[in-house]
Amino acid sequence: MSGAGQQIHGGDVGWGSGAMSEPYVGKLSDLDQQVWILQGQTLVTVPRSSNAAAVTITVMPCKYPEALEQGKGVPIYLGIQNPKMCLFCEDTGGQPTLQLKEQEILDLYNHTEPVKPFLFYHMQTGRTSTFESVAFPGWFIASFKKGQPIFLTSNQGKLYNTAFNLDLKA
Repeated sequence: MSGAGQQIHGGDVGWGSGAMSEPYVGKLSDLDQQVWILQGQTLVTVPRSSNAAAVTITVMPCKYPEALEQGKGVPIYLGIQNPKMCLFCEDTGGQPTLQLKEQEILDLYNHTEPVKPFLFYHMQTGRTSTFESVAFPGWFIASFKKGQPIFLTSNQGKLYNTAFNLDLKA
């Protein structure tokens, strides 16, 4: 783990090495330079600007990665800092949907087993990251046009942005 204030990128983070008392925090943007903002209870994308109050992303690794599918990336919990909420996936009308829920990320991290609806496989390729739902394999966090909510898609890399820039600080 790097010292305070240094930039860390997913591949350089010592995910899961030793107990953690605080999540990693940082910013996330898509390849169109859109950042995530909170509108009500929904995360939406807007162009990066000084006016855009981008949410601070919180990230914690899963303590029990051996209990999950191997080779898909590092299982992580993904949330926002203020208000304390976490992303989770649920089946709505037969389709996986991405939701925000008031949830302490540390409670998920300290749970005695993986909390699959809240977990995402983080895969880093170069400087970009993808986030695949553990509960719904093959479904990825995605963004589309400005002002639209982030969502889950199974059409990775086609019409929607599924690759994100994740910049974390220890």
